[in-house]
Amino acid sequence: MKERKEKQRTTVSIYGQQYTVAGYESPKHMREVAEELDTKMREIKQMNPYLDTTRLAVLTAVNVIDDYKKLKEKVERLEQELLAGDEKNA
Repeated sequence: MKERKEKQRTTVSIYGQQYTVAGYESPKHMREVAEELDTKMREIKQMNPYLDTTRLAVLTAVNVIDDYKKLKEKVERLEQELLAGDEKNA
């Protein structure tokens, strides 16, 4: 029988605000995610100092999803290359 994980709540700080996030990942993982998000928001704010917080959050989300899609495509491409290599060696 598969053990069911409990959701864990962790308080994190993102761009000067405290948030309680809940998830199945470890609190350490959730804090690391929050730290990366905070860093990304601060980088974008530095390049665009007149952005309000809402626009900053949206632009950060767009940048993060862009990074995610690029990495996902790279992983898919590498998986296809591995499969093609396995078929040649078979």
